[in-house]
Amino acid sequence: MVAFSGGVDSTFLLKAAVETLGPEHLLAVTADSETYPSSELEEAKILSQQIGVRHQVIETSELAIPGYVENNKNRCYFCKSSLFDHLIPVMVEKGYQNVIYGVIADDMNEYRPGMQAAKEKGIRGPLQEANLFKEEIRNWDKPSFACLSSKIAYGEYITKEKITKVDKAERFLKSLSIRQVRARTHQDIARIEVEPNDMKAVLDHHDMIVRELQHYGYKYITLDLLGYKSAA
Repeated sequence: MVAFSGGVDSTFLLKAAVETLGPEHLLAVTADSETYPSSELEEAKILSQQIGVRHQVIETSELAIPGYVENNKNRCYFCKSSLFDHLIPVMVEKGYQNVIYGVIADDMNEYRPGMQAAKEKGIRGPLQEANLFKEEIRNWDKPSFACLSSKIAYGEYITKEKITKVDKAERFLKSLSIRQVRARTHQDIARIEVEPNDMKAVLDHHDMIVRELQHYGYKYITLDLLGYKSAA
């Protein structure tokens, strides 16, 4: 059973698993929650259909996880631990033997508390075990995906309202043909991260962006000149 977010890594993993084991031996499972953008869910459904594998969507709620909304540096541990607690019973019920997820070799050199949760639950990461790195996997032109909560600064409480604000801001920015974007949120400040070649698009539309993001509840809108940073 593949924990399938629809992001590049889990999609690569799912495709490799189908080619190795055959689709009849696999189930892709996506957890739909407050922090998972609806656009990503629809894409996960389309991708699983294109790959030709059975796909199941389960409902979860990160905001109900003890220790999650406080948003400390272990937030991803609580999230992944809860996710796997939801996936393992599905695995048992459907008669599968393992749950795998899309951790990669690069993640070993970054702070990823969710990996500890996976280790504790016996969840495997075949891409990381095969020592596959980002540049070997990401030959598909799809922006990297991160949950909405990861855009809210550590230590700032996570609420449904803040998650919705981030989601609206990022969807609007992407509608301007900006490929890779993060609406990092620090209280009432939006710190927009885009790739360097998209900074001009942000500046060209700055009046529209300010007006729209203020409508969503931000007071100050900034552009981070360091640009988009993965795993930040």
